[in-house]
Amino acid sequence: MGLDERRRVRRERLLDAGIALIGAPDGSVANVRAVCRAAELTERYFYESFTDRDAFVREVYGLVGERARDALVAAVTSAEHTRRAEAAVRAFVALMVDEPAMGRVLLLAPLREPAISGRGVELAPVFVALVSAQLTEIGDDAVRTMVAVGLVGALTSLFMGYLDGAITVPRETFVHHCVALLERAAHDAQRGG
Repeated sequence: MGLDERRRVRRERLLDAGIALIGAPDGSVANVRAVCRAAELTERYFYESFTDRDAFVREVYGLVGERARDALVAAVTSAEHTRRAEAAVRAFVALMVDEPAMGRVLLLAPLREPAISGRGVELAPVFVALVSAQLTEIGDDAVRTMVAVGLVGALTSLFMGYLDGAITVPRETFVHHCVALLERAAHDAQRGG
């Protein structure tokens, strides 16, 4: 294995450790020493890839955001039009609930981690654009945007509640509710807009 490949592997191990620590149920402290211990690397290798802890936390958050966006894009691209809402919800559940550390990094960490406190707001337009692109039956651009913003906010709150245990329903009930929310909002906006 060459030097560049070894660096890439070390960086990946550090990022994986960051997801696990930042996304821990108790909001574990992800200081440099803890991350290095979890990745089984020395601090020297941490600083080989990241300038400081805050840059690392932002990188972890960005990686999780990319994975979430990619999962949603893949789901809606591969599904037939009438099944896109369900495909998107199932893809997001698979990423955020089946890998709860990822879900907690994306949805809960910005509330408790100063290094990414504003990142959720910065990432929201990406998800709004994805939802908006699926609302093709709503002809009015302003209405489509308002519906998309509302849906992203509602779904974010639902997933946060599911991840932190405030919502305790079976998985299929949760999925069905999220899909129905998407479909009902699009239908109601189309009729009203």
